[in-house]
Amino acid sequence: MLSTYRRGEARLARSAIAIEAPEDLRAIAFTRLTGARLRSCYRLAAVILGDSEEAEDATHDAAVRAWERWDSLRDPDHFDAWFGRILVNECRDRLRRRRVRGLSVPLPGPLAVRTSIDGVDAMAEHQALARAVEELPPNQRIAVVLHFYLDLSAEQIAERTSSRVGTVKSRLHYAVRALRAGRDAADRIEGRGR
Repeated sequence: MLSTYRRGEARLARSAIAIEAPEDLRAIAFTRLTGARLRSCYRLAAVILGDSEEAEDATHDAAVRAWERWDSLRDPDHFDAWFGRILVNECRDRLRRRRVRGLSVPLPGPLAVRTSIDGVDAMAEHQALARAVEELPPNQRIAVVLHFYLDLSAEQIAERTSSRVGTVKSRLHYAVRALRAGRDAADRIEGRGR
């Protein structure tokens, strides 16, 4: 059920999508729809890209692309998925263009695999997990972030990445397998065998 604010947003956006809608009405609708979501979009981009400055650029570029493609939004109720797809594609393009760099934005808690009573061990595990996620191929990395950070289902990830559900499940499977293998290798090196 949509909140009153969301219903108002959707009504304004529907009228702005109309072919004869004046440019200023389109701009107001676009600003309202994106403005309320930019902070969460930036956080998502930061987790995917692992770089706060690049996340700002990706979010900005996604907003510009969304404005340019405003006519392709058919249903304002699906704005989040539509804009999310544009943002994820922008992040994927950036990951493909650059070499792997260290994370300057810490990964959020939901990606943690294990917890430890000892804070030092927990911090070391979190950093190791961040490095392992960073080394995943772009499509696997995006699937992991969308699934574990945004808690999206495989179907929702497929919609946001323009992929098939089976492809998303495969990416998640291989990503989790790679993360586990990396963790197990680190445990063997440190002598904590399982």
